[in-house]
Amino acid sequence: MLAFITWDVSPIIAQIGPLTLRWYGLLFMSGFVFGTFILSHIYKSERVSPRWVDVITIYMLVGTVVGARLGHCLFYDPDYYLKHPLDILKIWEGGLASHGATIGILLACWLFARNNKFDYLWVLDRIVIVVALGGALIRTGNLFNSEIIGKVTDVPWAFKFVRYNEIHHEVTNIPNELRHPTQMYEALFCIVLLAVLYAMWNRTKERTPRGLLFGLFVVFLFLQRFLGEFLKENQVDFENSLPLNMGQILSIPLILVGIWVLWRAGKNPSNPYGYAPRDLGQEEDNKPVVKAR
Repeated sequence: MLAFITWDVSPIIAQIGPLTLRWYGLLFMSGFVFGTFILSHIYKSERVSPRWVDVITIYMLVGTVVGARLGHCLFYDPDYYLKHPLDILKIWEGGLASHGATIGILLACWLFARNNKFDYLWVLDRIVIVVALGGALIRTGNLFNSEIIGKVTDVPWAFKFVRYNEIHHEVTNIPNELRHPTQMYEALFCIVLLAVLYAMWNRTKERTPRGLLFGLFVVFLFLQRFLGEFLKENQVDFENSLPLNMGQILSIPLILVGIWVLWRAGKNPSNPYGYAPRDLGQEEDNKPVVKAR
């Protein structure tokens, strides 16, 4: 007898009138909340004021949501959304793409660095630690949504997604069979990546070779994504006619970018570690002195 896990969890936590609290939304926002604590610790350790964390979090939130939404619309269903552009705004109907989120994050960090006199790769080397945490939480949210399911398998940890057809209104397309829990594969990989990147940063901190952590993150995350796609069901029908699915096609250029950044990491003799405003001490110096009476 094969062992398997029956996944019959509702994606909804609670519903109060027109308001619906979903596991995906809670986990998505938890990445930003917990990420601020990690990033504040990193910034303080390098004598950078944690006030910058609030600023970059706003950039990141906007970049992630806008990038993920536009990525889904343009990469996976451009014909529909180009004909119905206002539907792009209907984020509550679902549809976010991780590759689009990556592009949005890269742009957001570039704008933050340019506007606040940070080195771009210094920002990316620290932010990827937080992004790894966010990736783990978002993929767990995908599990609660019973989406991004894997192919049929007989491994003993296979999942039976009972609610898939109910949630996604697909009665005949996807049989209710035992499948790879690909969401959890990616979530666990992101946790390992988080631990490795944090350990590497903790060893070198302000002397971390410029671009090293970002390059490693991009190469390993999207290499995992490329390989992991072989275990997934395609997201949209047009992918069935492609030699590789859209997730794999979009991962290839990002892997190449990561390899290029790794090859150059720390090799700029005039800027081997990147730079950021070391302004934590300045805030302490500028605090008003209260004299005892």
